[in-house]
Amino acid sequence: MMNKAITRTVWILSLVSLFTDTASEMLYPVMPLYLKSIGFSIILIGILEGIAEAVAGLSKGYFGKLSDHTGKRMPFVQWGYAFSALSKPLMAAFVYPLWIFFARTLDRMGKGIRTGARDAVLSSQATPQTKGMIFGFHRSMDTLGAVIGPLLALLYLQWYPEDYRTLFFIAFVPGLLAIGCSGLLKDRQVVPKPATGSPRFFSFLGYWKTSPTKYKRLVIGLLLFTLFNSSDVFLLLKARQAGMNDQNVIMVYIFYNLVYALFAFPLGALADKVGLKRMFIVGLMVFTIVYGGMASATDKYLIYGLFFLYGIYAAATEGVSKAWISNLVDNKDTATAIGTFTAFQSICTLLASSMAGLLWYYYGANIIFWSTAAAALLLQFYFARVVDE
Repeated sequence: MMNKAITRTVWILSLVSLFTDTASEMLYPVMPLYLKSIGFSIILIGILEGIAEAVAGLSKGYFGKLSDHTGKRMPFVQWGYAFSALSKPLMAAFVYPLWIFFARTLDRMGKGIRTGARDAVLSSQATPQTKGMIFGFHRSMDTLGAVIGPLLALLYLQWYPEDYRTLFFIAFVPGLLAIGCSGLLKDRQVVPKPATGSPRFFSFLGYWKTSPTKYKRLVIGLLLFTLFNSSDVFLLLKARQAGMNDQNVIMVYIFYNLVYALFAFPLGALADKVGLKRMFIVGLMVFTIVYGGMASATDKYLIYGLFFLYGIYAAATEGVSKAWISNLVDNKDTATAIGTFTAFQSICTLLASSMAGLLWYYYGANIIFWSTAAAALLLQFYFARVVDE
């Protein structure tokens, strides 16, 4: 069944994501260190990441809408991955702040350009009975890059400590592989919507008014969850606070991504059998356990156990949520629907991380983890009673 369900297009898209994530995640652990080494303050790093994420979030909605409007997918996919690949060496070419802002924003713009169109392609390659499998397979391959990338970075830095700049040029290699693979993708015949002119930048917001009620209920629940689900950085900071050294923190992050990569595909396939809604709620249950446990975790092995469960949570929810959305909307609106959701999601993630940072600063780490666990517990009832599959 897998050979029939996983088409050539899904394989190529998944390989493109794997190479791109390898490049991005190779730089994830060293990005703050590199920026500090070229003179960026903590405040400036925060502003840079905030602007970059806002650009990525809003552009996901617009380019998703534009993809549906034009009836084309692959140009958005190809240009999106190309921009992200090109941004890596540009980050190291010059160290002027404005140039760094441009290169970092180009990277996130690339993500915004491709996300809606790529997920629409994945949806078009599946039936309602195989959506979990297809999105799960893609997440597995994508997240495998998050294992390979940091491992390559650790290996390089063992030989060349603090040579962060060269890593940005090395990261261009998997980026080039991603560009090459994306060139193998061709658009199927897609009929564009009867419309004149190009949509305005915020026109995707209008989709909310006309979208199906089931879609709205699902997205409201997902966004409420996102408002309490702060960046993974806070989990890593908690591990550091519990006594892990920097190398162990990076290793536990790699371990989490490995678990995620190994389980996303089988759990996605299982979700097709037991129901996407049921699998998502199980994922929320696991998430609640993780955050409740992290509030008082001090033992290294307990932290590894909780990050194992965190990988299971991600595998049970990330691909499943997009598969669920794609099943609730019309095929011609898939990129707009997913783009609109991910645009709002990016903004909610920014708010969640900002609030978490303030809570940690004023009240300590435990308040973040207990309040997040409580919110996730309540949202399980929302998804069980209010949201339809």
